[in-house]
Amino acid sequence: MRGLLTAGLTLCACALLATGCGSTSKAAASPQVAAQKAKPCAHPAGWQKLAQKTGIAVYCPGRLPDPLIGQIGGRWNNINSVSKDRSYLESFVWQETGGGAAGGELHVNLRGYPGRTKIPICRTGGSDSKDVPCFDQPGRTITAGGITARLYTVNQDADAWHALLLWRRDGVLYTLSEHVAPPLTFNHVVRYLKQELGSLQLIRPTNE
Repeated sequence: MRGLLTAGLTLCACALLATGCGSTSKAAASPQVAAQKAKPCAHPAGWQKLAQKTGIAVYCPGRLPDPLIGQIGGRWNNINSVSKDRSYLESFVWQETGGGAAGGELHVNLRGYPGRTKIPICRTGGSDSKDVPCFDQPGRTITAGGITARLYTVNQDADAWHALLLWRRDGVLYTLSEHVAPPLTFNHVVRYLKQELGSLQLIRPTNE
């Protein structure tokens, strides 16, 4: 996979979620290319339930690109998954098909890996499938909301074609990623990721 910084990346065609990021969901109107005003976690119930199920603290986003909202089980939450190892993936996506300004996608993923600080391994797929880091090509660090995260630009599976922030807390690896696709450029996405990172609200399991 080529890095996100190569030319023409923002025009990439995104496959369905079975092969990467994407969705068939559509909004009634195009998104505003400005993140929502920061606010506390507006829908904590779903995130509290996730914390109970995984047994770790989870991060609820108070800010996502409009029209996305961080409600687990809500309109834009297309993946709500907890694996056998208690790692989780929460995905929020808006997509509209069409040419020019009529088309575009907004896709944000949040992950947590209980008891893991090492980057997991993914398969590349295809006839020459091989093991690779799920998150690769680390770059600069970004700090917001008391979290210092490192930016990764070559990522796999549901985070393919995403810019991704990765950090660790109390023996848990966390990631926050966003798809680089119209109407957003790479620089837009990195700026939004910093805003989203600063809006994260930590929700702990009640038995912690």
